[in-house]
Amino acid sequence: MDAARDPIRTQFSRRLAIETPEHVVVELELAGLGSRLAAAVLDGLVLFFLLLIVNVVLAALAGVVGRPGGAWVAAAAVLLNFLAFWGYFLLFEALNGGRTPGKKYLGIRVVMDTGHPVTFGAAAVRNLIRVVDAQPLFTYLVGLGFVLVHAQNKRLGDLVAGTIVVRDRPHEARLAVPVEAAEAEPVVEAGVPELSDDEYRLLSQFLERLDALEPALRLRLTTDLAARFAPRFPRRPADPEAFLVQLYAAEHDRRRGRLATRAATGTGRTAVVAERFVARKQAAWEEFRRLAARVERTGLANLSPSEIPAFAARYREVAADLARARTYGVDARVLEYLERVVTAGHNAIYGLRGRRRWSLSAVVLRDFPAAVMAERSAVLLALALFAVPAVAGYFVIRERPEAAYEFLPEQLIARAEAGVRQAAEGTGYAETPDPFLPIVATRIIANNVQVAFGAFAFGITAGLGTLFVLVSNGLFIGMVLGLFANYGLADWLLTFVAGHGVLELAAI
Repeated sequence: MDAARDPIRTQFSRRLAIETPEHVVVELELAGLGSRLAAAVLDGLVLFFLLLIVNVVLAALAGVVGRPGGAWVAAAAVLLNFLAFWGYFLLFEALNGGRTPGKKYLGIRVVMDTGHPVTFGAAAVRNLIRVVDAQPLFTYLVGLGFVLVHAQNKRLGDLVAGTIVVRDRPHEARLAVPVEAAEAEPVVEAGVPELSDDEYRLLSQFLERLDALEPALRLRLTTDLAARFAPRFPRRPADPEAFLVQLYAAEHDRRRGRLATRAATGTGRTAVVAERFVARKQAAWEEFRRLAARVERTGLANLSPSEIPAFAARYREVAADLARARTYGVDARVLEYLERVVTAGHNAIYGLRGRRRWSLSAVVLRDFPAAVMAERSAVLLALALFAVPAVAGYFVIRERPEAAYEFLPEQLIARAEAGVRQAAEGTGYAETPDPFLPIVATRIIANNVQVAFGAFAFGITAGLGTLFVLVSNGLFIGMVLGLFANYGLADWLLTFVAGHGVLELAAI
């Protein structure tokens, strides 16, 4: 199988072999560091301009906050800003076959490391971990380092989600000879092939690239190659290029005939040459490729009950043809074409295209409480990691009030000092005029969702990142509560915390 591969391409690429349930090995070419980095840069530019547009709209809407409904419009803009940043990669990869605009332009896509299409859950996980891969300071050095050294070119998000990034250009999933031409061309009996498989492959690839050569190089290479075959074909055109074209056409006809056999190992055994095998099977492969591509996008549910067994049977036949093609030593480009066809059929049949319906009430009343109870030990541990530092921070500030000036921002201290007057006037902590309430609520939710995302993502650091988020937040809140308690404002602060705590807990 390796001999049929392009040696130059194989040398500089990594491939992942996946065995299908039919015991046929399909190789996927992994996307390298260069193509992934270029795709990331393109996606970064798209995301930058998307966020720029959202923020320009947000700035324009800032002047209409005082108008009826204006605050809700501004709150929607804040939400769109959040969704654009966190949802860009997720939605494109989950809903567009693993392709963001940058990945599509570079001809790569995300798939599961089993070869299946990427699931919504896997796309969500790999892109939540992106915040870790982007470190330090969104330079992506962590992610690029892992892609460079990992055997399957995986970054941290791929390791957690069970995904890989592979090369995928759907428009290249064609054979060099159009199916229509192969079907229309009559099968002739021109005798036994006169060129070896390597010679025929060399001649085919040379003529295919002939028009792309510079005139001087074209003449020199054509003359040299014609001289290689000339002693065996004394009756030939004088023009070297015409001779090679005629030789290729004649050999092509011979290899499609019934006499196109060669001796194989063992007494009395023959093997069908690769070109005749391809010529006989090509129309069926292309027909199945088009059908499999459609089924991969829409799912088996769109086939009639009678079509599903036929589709499965044709898939098994093409998978078997891939194994035969490797045995016959067909051209590497044909092998790659067949691998794409088999992969499309494999994804269509085993790709788990069904989607479970869900309802908001079931998530809130059943799934979420069940998840909390199932992970109650982790929930209690997280509570302890937050609460213990909070209690410690509270007593530190209560026992040493001057420590507040060492650990807390000056703005918080000033707010605590001003709170004495506000509490006397009956004004609540951070009390906001009614028109701004939708904006404040949206920002609270967005902030707390991002904290939850960070706590999840940094769990990949052996839990150290999550530990830091929990402990630092607990210590900070405890110190803030201790500061306000020193001014007799603990109840005044807790009233505010309890009020928007419902939004925070729901967001997290």
